Amino acid sequence: MTTPVWFITGSSNGLGLLLSLRVLKAGHRVIATVRDTTRSADAVRQIEEAGGKIVTIDLTESKASITQKVQDAEKVYGRIDFLVNNAGYSVLGGIEFFTEAEAEHQIQTNLFGPLYTIQAALPGMRGQGSGTIINISSIAGQDAQPSCGIYSASKFALEGLSESLSKEVKEFGIDVLLVEPGAFRTNFLEASVKSNISGEKAYQGTVLEATLQKFDKAAGKQAGDPSKAVDIIFEVATGEGAAGHLKGKILRLPLGPDCFTRLEKKLNFLQHDIEATREIGITTDLDKK
Repeated sequence: MTTPVWFITGSSNGLGLLLSLRVLKAGHRVIATVRDTTRSADAVRQIEEAGGKIVTIDLTESKASITQKVQDAEKVYGRIDFLVNNAGYSVLGGIEFFTEAEAEHQIQTNLFGPLYTIQAALPGMRGQGSGTIINISSIAGQDAQPSCGIYSASKFALEGLSESLSKEVKEFGIDVLLVEPGAFRTNFLEASVKSNISGEKAYQGTVLEATLQKFDKAAGKQAGDPSKAVDIIFEVATGEGAAGHLKGKILRLPLGPDCFTRLEKKLNFLQHDIEATREIGITTDLDKK
């Protein structure tokens, strides 16, 4: 039996590092990416000591550069069985104040980067008649909160991309898994970029300011255990363990009690709008002659 090969982006910390180590512990092969091997020296050491290989990728690189690096990685073991698009970050602030650079960098990293890795990996997966693409989204990709406008836009887009992709590649034996974590105790909030709203008196005392303050207080105190999250991701992706029965049967994998609470509220919100608009919304067809 061929040993499965994983290509995991954003492995310098958080879920990416933990998933890389979890996969290696299972005896699978891992090609993990980081942006800077010097800044990520500890993660690089852990992954390499466990038997993994490191590739340097910044998801804001050109499509040609990312494509070449994925193709080179594929040549290491002759295949990629699991592509995990984990690399990403959030920029937080008021929609009125995001700079052009902040918005473009956010979308480039969280949407175009994953798009390019997927495009590079798909020919090989189609050729081998199997593969799994795992896109790490967020509850913010289903439920947009104040201050998360650009981040949520990037994750909503990734969700749409993943949903369409899952329908396009199913007949080739390729699965798509969209992971939607809630709040987990990683450095994600600390690493968030804060767009400058200081001095904007109009937003003082508003829900935007309160939400930003809430995020600051929550950093390092999140209830979610990232080790448990990566165990579930691994099980659903491989079909092993307690969650293995979900392999190939779901598109979205929400993780965390807070995630389910927000999803249920969002469903109620959508249902309200559907029922409120149904009577008038269904009247738009051409009149029958």
